[in-house]
Amino acid sequence: MKPSDLSQVWPEANQHFSKEIDDEANSYFQRIYNHPPHPTMSVDEVLEMLQRFKDSTIKREREVFNCMLRNLFEEYRFFPQYPDKELHITACLFGGIIEKGLVTYMALGLALRYVLEALRKPFGSKMYYFGIAALDRFKNRLKDYPQYCQHLASISHFMQFPHHLQEYIEYGQQSRDPPVKMQGSITTPGSIALAQAQAQAQVPAKAPLAGQVSTMVTTSTTTTVAKTVTVTRPTGVSFKKDVPPSINTTNIDTLLVATDQTERIVEPPENIQEKIAFIFNNLSQSNMTQKVEELKETVKEEFMPWVSQYLVMKRVSIEPNFHSLYSNFLDTLKNPEFNKMVLNETYRNIKVLLTSDKAAANFSDRSLLKNLGHWLGMITLAKNKPILHTDLDVKSLLLEAYVKGQQELLYVVPFVAKVLESSIRSVVFRPPNPWTMAIMNVLAELHQEHDLKLNLKFEIEVLCKNLALDINELKPGNLLKDKDRLKNLDEQLSAPKKDVKQPEELPPITTTTTSTTPATNTTCTATVPPQPQYSYHDINVYSLAGLAPHITLNPTIPLFQAHPQLKQCVRQAIERAVQELVHPVVDRSIKIAMTTCEQIVRKDFALDSEESRMRIAAHHMMRNLTAGMAMITCREPLLMSISTNLKNSFASALRTASPQQREMMDQAAAQLAQDNCELACCFIQKTAVEKAGPEMDKRLATEFELRKHARQEGRRYCDPVVLTYQAERMPEQIRLKVGGVDPKQLAVYEEFARNVPGFLPTNDLSQPTGFLAQPMKQAWATDDVAQIYDKCITELEQHLHAIPPTLAMNPQAQALRSLLEVVVLSRNSRDAIAALGLLQKAVEGLLDATSGADADLLLRYRECHLLVLKALQDGRAYGSPWCNKQITRCLIECRDEYKYNVEAVELLIRNHLVNMQQYDLHLAQSMENGLNYMAVAFAMQLVKILLVDERSVAHVTEADLFHTIETLMRINAHSRGNAPEGLPQLMEVVRSNYEAMIDRAHGGPNFMMHSGISQASEYDDPPGLREKAEYLLREWVNLYHSAAAGRDSTKAFSAFVGQVELLERKMHQQGILKTDDLITRFFRLCTEMCVEISYRAQAEQQHNPAANPTMIRAKCYHNLDAFVRLIALLVKHSGEATNTVTKINLLNKVLGIVVGVLLQDHDVRQSEFQQLPYHRIFIMLLLELNAPEHVLETINFQTLTAFCNTFHILRPTKAPGFVYAWLELISHRIFIARMLAHTPQQKGWPMYAQLLIDLFKYLAPFLRNVELTKPMQILYKGTLRVLLVLLHDFPEFLCDYHYGFCDVIPPNCIQLRNLILSAFPRNMRLPDPFTPNLKVDMLSEINIAPRILTNFTGVMPPQFKKDLDSYLKTRSPVTFLSDLRSNLQVSNEPGNRYNLQLINALVLYVGTQAIAHIHNKGSTPSMSTITHSAHMDIFQNLAVDLDTEGRYLFLNAIANQLRYPNSHTHYFSCTMLYLFAEANTEAIQEQITRVLLERLIVNRPHPWGLLITFIELIKNPAFKFWNHEFVHCAPEIEKLFQSVAQCCMGQKQAQQVMEGTGAS
Repeated sequence: MKPSDLSQVWPEANQHFSKEIDDEANSYFQRIYNHPPHPTMSVDEVLEMLQRFKDSTIKREREVFNCMLRNLFEEYRFFPQYPDKELHITACLFGGIIEKGLVTYMALGLALRYVLEALRKPFGSKMYYFGIAALDRFKNRLKDYPQYCQHLASISHFMQFPHHLQEYIEYGQQSRDPPVKMQGSITTPGSIALAQAQAQAQVPAKAPLAGQVSTMVTTSTTTTVAKTVTVTRPTGVSFKKDVPPSINTTNIDTLLVATDQTERIVEPPENIQEKIAFIFNNLSQSNMTQKVEELKETVKEEFMPWVSQYLVMKRVSIEPNFHSLYSNFLDTLKNPEFNKMVLNETYRNIKVLLTSDKAAANFSDRSLLKNLGHWLGMITLAKNKPILHTDLDVKSLLLEAYVKGQQELLYVVPFVAKVLESSIRSVVFRPPNPWTMAIMNVLAELHQEHDLKLNLKFEIEVLCKNLALDINELKPGNLLKDKDRLKNLDEQLSAPKKDVKQPEELPPITTTTTSTTPATNTTCTATVPPQPQYSYHDINVYSLAGLAPHITLNPTIPLFQAHPQLKQCVRQAIERAVQELVHPVVDRSIKIAMTTCEQIVRKDFALDSEESRMRIAAHHMMRNLTAGMAMITCREPLLMSISTNLKNSFASALRTASPQQREMMDQAAAQLAQDNCELACCFIQKTAVEKAGPEMDKRLATEFELRKHARQEGRRYCDPVVLTYQAERMPEQIRLKVGGVDPKQLAVYEEFARNVPGFLPTNDLSQPTGFLAQPMKQAWATDDVAQIYDKCITELEQHLHAIPPTLAMNPQAQALRSLLEVVVLSRNSRDAIAALGLLQKAVEGLLDATSGADADLLLRYRECHLLVLKALQDGRAYGSPWCNKQITRCLIECRDEYKYNVEAVELLIRNHLVNMQQYDLHLAQSMENGLNYMAVAFAMQLVKILLVDERSVAHVTEADLFHTIETLMRINAHSRGNAPEGLPQLMEVVRSNYEAMIDRAHGGPNFMMHSGISQASEYDDPPGLREKAEYLLREWVNLYHSAAAGRDSTKAFSAFVGQVELLERKMHQQGILKTDDLITRFFRLCTEMCVEISYRAQAEQQHNPAANPTMIRAKCYHNLDAFVRLIALLVKHSGEATNTVTKINLLNKVLGIVVGVLLQDHDVRQSEFQQLPYHRIFIMLLLELNAPEHVLETINFQTLTAFCNTFHILRPTKAPGFVYAWLELISHRIFIARMLAHTPQQKGWPMYAQLLIDLFKYLAPFLRNVELTKPMQILYKGTLRVLLVLLHDFPEFLCDYHYGFCDVIPPNCIQLRNLILSAFPRNMRLPDPFTPNLKVDMLSEINIAPRILTNFTGVMPPQFKKDLDSYLKTRSPVTFLSDLRSNLQVSNEPGNRYNLQLINALVLYVGTQAIAHIHNKGSTPSMSTITHSAHMDIFQNLAVDLDTEGRYLFLNAIANQLRYPNSHTHYFSCTMLYLFAEANTEAIQEQITRVLLERLIVNRPHPWGLLITFIELIKNPAFKFWNHEFVHCAPEIEKLFQSVAQCCMGQKQAQQVMEGTGAS
């Protein structure tokens, strides 16, 4: 990754820093490097300062921190140019940043990668030392990065790292610190300069371990010898140890680095070395004698050891085809001493290879060993000379390899086979020689081994064939199982890993850098394709325009210097060439690669149930094969096509070109074609690769579906045919196993991914080795993400097409086009950085949208942006937690000018796209206690929309805006008189809606509950916590159900508590109850687990309908009840016996967690949501905590408050799926009794009233529209039953709160309202309303005002109330009556025209004021005293001025006050009758009759005040009731009135009244 991409990885570094910040950051760097005039600072001081700045609350310091880190990261590319001392200091700083954890996530990954890159630089280079110094600084953190340690250990010169760092890395791979923390002298100032000086002054004496294999590629191409070089160490390309390059020619590094240092070999001068190489280069059978003589003349005796080493290491080991030639050369030379040297050198090299590290795929060393084995056989056995036991014990070697395992056998068996191959040419050693046959019998015994690799069996069979032996006739013994032999074994192979026996070491020998090949070598080298120039992500293939940024135009081309205008031809020529070739090449490449890839992947993954792995492996292989195929197909034609196109373009531009110009054109065309062919080729390759992925998916779609289907059915997929074939036909070593694919096989696919032909190899650490092996998380996403993006692109395009042409240039339409482009780009790269960019654009786009634009376009605009965010939020893409976190961050960090777009924020919240807890905190802080007016106004709007308005968002509760409401309330309290407009009213509504019961003290119970709710949706638990919690819960459940835990006696109970304490101690040991955070997480996990068990049990019942439901329920209760008891005991025993605060705080926290889990579950499962587990937790906890125990009695009121808060937060409008359980909970006899009877001073009443209001508010819309489906009917019946219980047992409660209840019950719910209005105090005896000549005004109770505990004036706007009070006192302002209707009306929509709450409040307020006014005058309300007052003017005005709907609501408001005998009933009864008598139209009288009558014709009970009013109306001749036309308008209506009159007055009296009236 380029450092310029830093800002994408690390958004904090993306900001633009001011000059002051930049200068301050640079001044600190000057101090570190000790540049005057700045005072000096040590690295530790700087790190300490950075740590301080990072967590600072001061914005400037945080900016300096981000600026310093950004500068340091961006400087990385210039580090190689730093002086030694400065580079060392920088290394310490860089390592310190990792050590102190100053960077996290992506930035940490980047820092670690920079150190790794530096360490991969050649040993002794500047950057290598930088890496060592940095690594030494954070060595104690290595145990946290085991995978990183693996990458470090795979560096080719790892064994040359300082010893103590090797220790840290080796133990780090196992996530451990070394047992003894060794220190090394690395990080002293200037040590890099020192180390370099030493490295230059002397050749390192200690060569690396022979076991360390470099993978330097030395190809054997022919050339004459170049100048000599002293080889001191392996260098070369560093691949990961477990993933060697897939194509690798034999190299002799292992031999080079293991040359023995005990014996100084005299090196011949350079010219002699060149002559020796020349002799061997040109050696052949025909010139053998001549070359032998030349060697004798050229080389003195003292140089012969060097020649022997050169012959064995540089010739024999890598040129098996010329072994017989070299063997003849020795024979012709006839120098026994030299033969001995060659033999010793052969043995030495064989031992080096036998003791080397047997890396899994180190083909090089195995080839060298085979070649040396063949050579050894030729110069010993073939010449009838023995291989002495002291030099090489072949049988023991086979036994040792067998004991040590497959890797060793891969080396030894082919080596032994090659040695024995020469015995056929020997008179002495050919079979049946006993020595040879003994070894053959061991090989035959090995051949019988069931799990021996197939290729080794094949080696043994080929050897038998060469020696003319039948393997079945050999006599395999029992050597491999011989324990005694094993004890006395002399090790000839390296011991596993750490105990490697050091081979003897020679000083480095001088050799030639270029391996040479004799003239007889007939192999010819193909033209090697040029080195790749582009990485895969560099080129954009969405359109041909993607070529333009990369086109190479060499400014020195003579043609362009003469005719600069011709430069514009180049792009067209290249684009045309690509256009011509792209389709045929892509189709051909995909067609050929597809079949191969499909077959291999199907075969490899036939038994793997994880389709994600199969898909990703298929994509990697497909990419590789398609790219390779496209490359070899299109390179040559492209070269020609570009060249031809250019020549044609140049020729048409310069029509009359001179021969000299033509030559310049040809030269320019050739050079440009050569320079840009690679680019064009990459473009075609990438096009092919991008198309290949979806094609491959189509081919493998059935495979993927089979696996998904199996998973849905709860089984593991595997192909039965392949399974049978593998089990029966394949040997163990290469047999496919059920489950995941072997990591070694996956390594091949990873190699495909890493090296896409034609592109630079990607070694990106963000995809560590082995990332294929990980199940579905991100791997699966690749194509799902592509599909999600594609769907998103299609939908956006449809929206764009639908925009009318007239609006095409509208800024919002253009913004949508730009959004589409970003989606397309993100689809191409499919990485998290691009997704983050897209997400930010979508959020900012939404916030930027204002309502000034075309309404339809604005709607479409918002829909498009939401569509993109929802796509990213999809679980198959980036998932909710990540998206919501990033969206919230955007909302918090965006610019003020569009930060406060309330519609956009509400839209995001409504669509579940915001992390409410984080956003709430931010909003509360941003108000700055009222100083930031914009934020306060915004918060008010948001609270109003989300929590108050009719269209409030169901899933948002006051817990989600807890801190915002708290801050608004504080602002409201502290700014009496000059609070922002509308804030007091808003807070009043919020308080009446939510706070009938709450203390808002920070840190108090209510705070604990809300924090519990928000913490219930946090999922980033520490690793292993879930398992610990599960273990503890299981243990507790067993304890709870054990025999000793019964509650029958005090003793058993004490034992039970003792067990709890023991468990608590266990929890402490496990670290669960150490901190509040962990307690919270523990309860959340337990709740989730209990709920999960319950869901599973209920799913079981669905699958097996015959199962006994009681048993299923008992199964659920088994865990739930135990969990509840645990909560209850912890609440009882938390803190000191007398300390009630901790008990209540813990209870609130736990209830909050359960509520949070419930709401989350309700949100996710929707119609699948189950009430049972939550209902059980609440009901059992309620019973547990209301048990008759002293400790519980002392906290009973706070306990009940906690439960009320809980039920209020879970009110039906917020969690409709929980409504039945909720109604059952609030109507439980214990709860009602505790709330309404046992709690002293009726403190529980307002809370219980709030819960009933919650219930009525939920029912209201269904009842108002008479949508009584079966579920609603059940709920309605339940509500009626609760009211009947209350009417019977707690009538005073209904009396006191009747107003609040009637305020939320729809006008058409007559019986429901009658139940409430019929209530009367139990200590009152109601006079019979049917008593003839009952004198209501003579009753003793009639002048006593009832208690109304609802703040009914709260809903009146302040100005309205002010004008009303003024009018009642002085009858001014005069416009009050004329404006009254418009003040009450809120819309023109029939059924919703009026503000019902305001009408109710107005009626009751005016009535109470009128009663007070009459009492002040020393009278009592009656038909004569209520008239001619401002109060009655208002009522009469309303009766006349309002339309039918308004008048009906107004009359209902009056009828709601007709209850048991009291001053209100009396006054309003008189008012109703007065309005009837004084009405100026019959319509008003008809409506009054309707309001009274509809309340009487339903089932009992009927309110007492209603009855006496109606009886008075029909009985008193003054009202002439029976004369009105509406009484006789239809026979059925007339009958109805008659029957009501008979019920009210008795048949005889009713008859008289009707007839009497009729007579008059």
